[in-house]
Amino acid sequence: MSKNQINKYVWLVETLYKAKKITLKEINRKWTATELSEGEEIPRRTFNNWRNAVEEMFGLVIMCDKHDGDRYYIENRDDMDEGGFQRWLLNTISVNNTLIDNKSLSDRILLENIPSGQDYLATIMEAMKKSKVLDVTYKSYWSDREHAFQIAPYCVKLFRQRWYVVGNSVYENKIRIYALDRFIEVNISDEPFKYPKKFKPEGYFKECFGIIHDDDYSLETVKLKVDSGQANYLRSLPMHASQKEVERNEDYSVFTLYLRPTFDFQQELLWNGEALEVLEPLWLRREIAGIIKRMWNNYHKK
Repeated sequence: MSKNQINKYVWLVETLYKAKKITLKEINRKWTATELSEGEEIPRRTFNNWRNAVEEMFGLVIMCDKHDGDRYYIENRDDMDEGGFQRWLLNTISVNNTLIDNKSLSDRILLENIPSGQDYLATIMEAMKKSKVLDVTYKSYWSDREHAFQIAPYCVKLFRQRWYVVGNSVYENKIRIYALDRFIEVNISDEPFKYPKKFKPEGYFKECFGIIHDDDYSLETVKLKVDSGQANYLRSLPMHASQKEVERNEDYSVFTLYLRPTFDFQQELLWNGEALEVLEPLWLRREIAGIIKRMWNNYHKK
């Protein structure tokens, strides 16, 4: 199936989602205004084929309300609000459609660069599907030397414009996380591995802020005091799924999160600058205060 065809299915889903209910005539009016359509309407038979494809690919059921002017709608539209892989895939292709429809504005659309790690995604996913061990050559940020080793790939994760692979290090027999943009070479070996039934990717990172999974940090409640302006940002983009707003007034809000306060989470706290204050736990408050003090000292050296 071509990417262009998938883009058409996603366009239909997004159109139905935004409209809630819409007739085929109205759909075609919107469709012919896009570059994807090349000025041609969607025949009813083709439209029904698209409906079936959308259900097969995304699990979304498109129904027709005969009692409301033959208007089409997504029966299980709530599934799109639950997040996860399908929602991310739809969003990604939807953005792609928007960019395609606005190629004439390419010099006015500024995008973030994603390191070249995605070049290895196809190879890693093929190894995951075939349950084959990967032969990799890797160079970390902390070493000038390249290292060759084997990993059994369990899952991949995107975080902060970087792709990571989570897998079992064959030599250490321990789960490790590797940044794809640090790979020098990746090849699929003939050696099989058995994917552990007890390993659940979502559960593995459930207690984490980002990409660091470190059992040396205990799972605990973190309480944050955030000024009213920055609190709006945290409401719209929570730091973690466990985030709750427990206090709010004109000057500030207090949020709680239940997670492991690892290094990447501490960096996120510092990113908020003076707009955020750690209230609990006390050790984390002192840790952040110590970092800030050392930063202050760096800027006040004679």
